[in-house]
Amino acid sequence: MTTSGSPRPADPQGHSAHPASEFQKLLRAQRVWDVELPGFDPAAAPAAPLPLFRTWFAEAVGAGQAEPHTMGLATVAEDGGPDVRTVMLHDADERGWHFASHASSRKGRQLAARPEAALHFYWASQGRQIRIRGRITTAPHAESLAGLHARSTGALAAALVGRQSEVLDSYEELERSSSAAWDRAQTEPDADAPTWTLYVLEPLEAEFFQGDARRRHVRLRYRRARADQAWARELLWP
Repeated sequence: MTTSGSPRPADPQGHSAHPASEFQKLLRAQRVWDVELPGFDPAAAPAAPLPLFRTWFAEAVGAGQAEPHTMGLATVAEDGGPDVRTVMLHDADERGWHFASHASSRKGRQLAARPEAALHFYWASQGRQIRIRGRITTAPHAESLAGLHARSTGALAAALVGRQSEVLDSYEELERSSSAAWDRAQTEPDADAPTWTLYVLEPLEAEFFQGDARRRHVRLRYRRARADQAWARELLWP
């Protein structure tokens, strides 16, 4: 038994225990959207989601949102369940939303087996989130490399290391591989990364969520059954 001035017991991993009641207090003390939120008139929204996404992205940047180009990428795992991680948006154009990874990575294998995914953006600075679902296609390798070579030396070095999602025997092994990759990236800025792949999500559904302080959130969903169809728009209950 511990007193108020005694250290808390450690869990089996050696970490200080955090009582559930204290965690709940900490959790419930957090505030959502402690800023003035923008308005959103869905009746004035464009006929397709891409222009609205670009507008909201620019507004997120203007509002000082940290890393607005990062997004959640959800895929179907090998066992049929969901899988998710954070990746970087590389572009958003008429073809779809672009991101890149190794084809040999876990997500690359998942996308090869079932080429569909969902994206999620959350921009707390304006109480906005965007959800996009659709089919996945891959760009030609030359286009994938061109995008990689247009980025930083560090991005190329990381791609040259490869082996993403494989089991790592020791951190020292990573340090050695990373050091060699940095040297190569600096001396060969056009080096090939054979498994590096640019993926494009072709949207079939896109939802734009604008938070409201009184919880009268605005949800506008775009839907279509095929990529060659016009978009249907509808409001959703929050």
